[in-house]
Amino acid sequence: MISAGDFRNGITIELDNNIYQIIEFQHVKPGKGAAFVRTKLKNIKSGGVVEKTFRPTEKCPQARIDRKDMQYLYSDGDLFNFMDTENYEQIALNSETVGDTLKFVKENEMVKVCSHNGSVFAIEPPLFVELEITETEPGFKGDTATGATKPAVVETGATVYVPLFVNQGDVIKIDTRTGEYLSRV
Repeated sequence: MISAGDFRNGITIELDNNIYQIIEFQHVKPGKGAAFVRTKLKNIKSGGVVEKTFRPTEKCPQARIDRKDMQYLYSDGDLFNFMDTENYEQIALNSETVGDTLKFVKENEMVKVCSHNGSVFAIEPPLFVELEITETEPGFKGDTATGATKPAVVETGATVYVPLFVNQGDVIKIDTRTGEYLSRV
């Protein structure tokens, strides 16, 4: 159990038969009346965000989230297959669970599979990936003072906006959290 006075960003709690992660919290001490804790909570299964206030003495059970390194094998229609590299067990997850988290992940790369009480609810890709550009327009010299970008399709099929000097066949580094181009490799 964790009391509302001990809330920090990133902590996961169980509340109303759901699991929430604390995105923001604020301890408020009004001039009149009792103090309270204002929070923004993200439902980690549905992705919805709610705001809730707690008294500092209220207690919530802390949710235990298991993160396991698994290898992404392949997609088979609506199912995505992963393998535990320690005991070679395989699991298949539907596209509703996976979402668009694998748009920058190639086959045979390692990802983190997040579960609570044995039920998988999310996939965490690596923070940074290196992918080859399969399709982009050639860059034109000219007005580049504004940091002009152009769309480029990488080998997983995702579209990334890259600077004009990046060409087809280049390998680039991408931040998977934001989908932004970081550098050429």
